[in-house]
Amino acid sequence: MANTTGTDFNNPEYYTNRELSWLQFNMRILLEARDKNNPLFERLKFLSITSSNLDEFFMVRVASLKDMAEAKCTKPDLAGMKPSAQLKAVMAETHEFVALQSSTFNRSLMPALEKEGLSILTSYEQMNEEQCRYADAFFDEDVYPVLTPMAVDPARPFPLIRNRSLNLCVLVKSEENEEEQFATVQVPSVLNRIIELPSDGKRTVILLEKIIERNLFKLFENHRVLCAHPYRITRNADLYIDEDDASDLLKEIQKQLKQRQRGEAIRLEIEEKSDKRILKFLKKQLNVEQEEVFDIQGPIDLTFLMKLYGLEGFEHLKQEKYIPKPSVMIQEETDIFTQIRNHDILLHHPYESFEPVIRFVAEAAADENVLAIKQTLYRVSGHSPIVAALEKAAENGKQVTVLVELKARFDEENNIQWAKKLEKAGCHVIYGLMGLKTHSKITLVVRKEEDGIRRYVHLGTGNYNDATAKLYTDMGLLTCNESIGEDATAAFNMISGYSEPKQWNKLSLAPYWLRDRFMRLIKREIKQVKEGNEGLIIAKMNSLCDSGIIAALYEASAAGVNIHLIVRGICCLKTGIPGVSDNITVRSLVGTFLEHSRIFYFRNGGNEEVYMASADWMPRNLDKRVEIMFPVEDENLKQEVLQVLDIQLRDTMKAHILKGGVYEKVDRRGKEHLEAQKYFCTLAASRAETKNEGDRRTFIPMKG
Repeated sequence: MANTTGTDFNNPEYYTNRELSWLQFNMRILLEARDKNNPLFERLKFLSITSSNLDEFFMVRVASLKDMAEAKCTKPDLAGMKPSAQLKAVMAETHEFVALQSSTFNRSLMPALEKEGLSILTSYEQMNEEQCRYADAFFDEDVYPVLTPMAVDPARPFPLIRNRSLNLCVLVKSEENEEEQFATVQVPSVLNRIIELPSDGKRTVILLEKIIERNLFKLFENHRVLCAHPYRITRNADLYIDEDDASDLLKEIQKQLKQRQRGEAIRLEIEEKSDKRILKFLKKQLNVEQEEVFDIQGPIDLTFLMKLYGLEGFEHLKQEKYIPKPSVMIQEETDIFTQIRNHDILLHHPYESFEPVIRFVAEAAADENVLAIKQTLYRVSGHSPIVAALEKAAENGKQVTVLVELKARFDEENNIQWAKKLEKAGCHVIYGLMGLKTHSKITLVVRKEEDGIRRYVHLGTGNYNDATAKLYTDMGLLTCNESIGEDATAAFNMISGYSEPKQWNKLSLAPYWLRDRFMRLIKREIKQVKEGNEGLIIAKMNSLCDSGIIAALYEASAAGVNIHLIVRGICCLKTGIPGVSDNITVRSLVGTFLEHSRIFYFRNGGNEEVYMASADWMPRNLDKRVEIMFPVEDENLKQEVLQVLDIQLRDTMKAHILKGGVYEKVDRRGKEHLEAQKYFCTLAASRAETKNEGDRRTFIPMKG
């Protein structure tokens, strides 16, 4: 794209480092845990999420930075930072973040829980006599038989400590020769970490590791326990798969999964003020540097708070559980294919149920007129009704082709099991493409009808996972549009064989054509401005870190195009740069549901175009994955999608606005109090109750 302003839109000063931007995102979640306007138990959930997020961040992103730094890689990122500088900055930010996590739990949530009748004991010294007797009996009967203390001495080397497992490092002294020795004890993950103790009135719980710590002397007879401290390590868990040398991708991934527990230790979490001898011992055995050690004030691994959330009796401290509502566009008494023939169907999850998608595949499996079903699976639930329907289809003699993406990070084992199950049922299973992840969400049903063969297609922004469809906001389209059907067939032929179509009717696919399509759409808005029309782009996605797209957005902004971005997580673009990003706004929404849909709007001189996609504006999505973008052309459905953007752009309760490189909560003064997710919950419930398809808001394009 030609630069008409003379400005260097690739200037590193105009960009934020990807990893630091992700930490800002996790901070926005932490702020929800600190927000007293949220129900208390919802705050526990948000804090738990920050902890699980940080685990994955270290296992993948920090591990990658460390690998690059150790390899002396000096290539700067789009913000001009070399790997070593990134690693140093990330570690500094993370230490501050972890301190705030602990402070949030200890100083804010714990006292609030105490007031509400739930006491979390942080030490066994806080237990009364009755509780001590209960805890000791529980240890003897349920815990002791499971434990395996691992001594460390010249004859017994330091054992393999499993990734993310909770352990106790113990220093003991022999009663025979007064020799000090180290040992480690894994806190068994098969037992509940939250132990409820007998108590008068107030509910009281203590963590399992504290009960084990109290009873350690029973594990080390003829030794005196000098001290013990909980610790936990995080390992490099990114898989390295050389697909060129892997003759069988399935076996190669299974082999690599075993290495995950043996990856290099990149973080050591240990109880604050631990004995210096224990800390020195662990650092040496795990080969970690001081900056990789995180002293934790309070419990280690706050993901246990998700289990605490499940305690019964505190429903008044939780947000009322939302149950997805039936879509007003779906009639129970009419078969799904007749309904799709009558009109395209738009689904908005989790506000509307995921059931129509399951029904689409299930009815196809049972329909004697259906000849073939083709589907991509990236992540599915543990007891997937989609997979069950595909198995049934194969058993019924349908031609069933399923692409199961084995490289879906942290779902590899799950997907391997599903792939084997589908193959056993008689499905043709494809294990993804060499060098690429298949991240697209598409189902094609080929049906023989009176007037010939008709193709029915489901396209979505989210996974075919009925469990996460209740937690993630996503959109999907059911259609039998002939052009989309032809494209869907071409897409599967490309995935399963060697076909590579020269052109497409409606769909745009990565990694071959999608990037260029986005660039042309942005360039077209610049042209509209030059011709005297209003230029407007609204885009919603999970992450924005592609330098080419950002530079194009900067050029569009400089040309006078108004750009409104809704970016949940990483955003490497900076707003408010004079002459560069004056016309760009960025907001992030963090709420009850995980914002996951990808929606793209281009004003196009009044001939508005709306697209939805499986892809974010990230290099990996545009260059290294099979992704699909599809248009929404039905005018009524287009207004529905535009309404989603409109309401999210007006959110004043959960929105954080990016100003320069810093996020700030929306100033609500003089503005309506609007929470987008609650709005859509209420709207879906109202429509389901009245079955009123015409209850739609008019979208008013934002200006300026």
